[in-house]
Amino acid sequence: MINTDVVVIGAGPCGLFQVFELGLLGLKAEVVDSIRQPGGQCTELYPDKPIYDIPGIPVCTGEELTQSLLKQIEPFHCGMHLGEEVTVVRANDADTFHVETDAGKQFTAKAVVIAGGVGSFQPRQLRVPDIETYEGKSVHYRVSKPAIFSGRNLVILGGGDSALDWVVALAGIAKKITLVHRRDEYRAAPATVEKMRALARAGNVSVIENAKATAIHGDNGQLTSLTIQPKEGDAIDLPADAVLVFFGLAPKLGPIAEWGLDINRKTINVDTEKFETNVPGIHAVGDINFYPGKKKLILCGFHEAALAAFAIKQRIEPDKKVHVQYTTTSPIMHQRLGIPD
Repeated sequence: MINTDVVVIGAGPCGLFQVFELGLLGLKAEVVDSIRQPGGQCTELYPDKPIYDIPGIPVCTGEELTQSLLKQIEPFHCGMHLGEEVTVVRANDADTFHVETDAGKQFTAKAVVIAGGVGSFQPRQLRVPDIETYEGKSVHYRVSKPAIFSGRNLVILGGGDSALDWVVALAGIAKKITLVHRRDEYRAAPATVEKMRALARAGNVSVIENAKATAIHGDNGQLTSLTIQPKEGDAIDLPADAVLVFFGLAPKLGPIAEWGLDINRKTINVDTEKFETNVPGIHAVGDINFYPGKKKLILCGFHEAALAAFAIKQRIEPDKKVHVQYTTTSPIMHQRLGIPD
């Protein structure tokens, strides 16, 4: 069990800046995100796309903004739990919340901030008949325990960073790996593509390109083989014990919809004083929230994070007045930021 002041759900720009604003007020945060790297949409969808509307920064890429925010929050030593999805948020009592991830990690927090952007990025499913029977048993959309693939005949579907990263990582663990990709060009980092090619040349990995899985076979959720259909030629019956599917991510509310929040289509209604939801102590900032006049801009999310932090500080210390202090002159701010006297 991890005890903290605040759990921030989402490691995009607004979630990272939320950590900064909480840290300035002396509050400890733990960040959880279902994506395997911080940055949210900025790194997942447009890492190289220029951004022109961050105050004081004429232009930066999504990746550069993420790295700057990570540098900014270094003094606060927040916990970063990536590749894990928050599945449970519930009140323990009037003062604390229980938060749990799909990896079994548990937190006790005094407040929760949902900074989930357009929602939790959910993996795109393999669309073949009866797939539900196998999901979570022998068909997987993320890797939380690589050791379960030890000695197994593994098929990996996809051609992006996640697919090829796990081809490389699991090559010495699985008994056999076959990579199946719909095209012969890859969206992964060139260095990773070359590592995969080297493994293929050495006979450690088999690669089937310009093909897709069209059927799955097995018994009681245990896979025995896949039908692979190339663009040209006859179908292939490919023996397999397990499949990893990496077809990219699609934004959905996911488990957030089950937490008793006031949902407005695919957003969460909040007030404009605390950016608090209908559940006291649970706040929402950034693209995930809604209020009259809402604009889905990063700079608006930064403003929301600042006000949410002050509200959380007041909630945690209700008998103390929360004073506005300035980082230019405040000794306590300098101390928290690690600035020498």
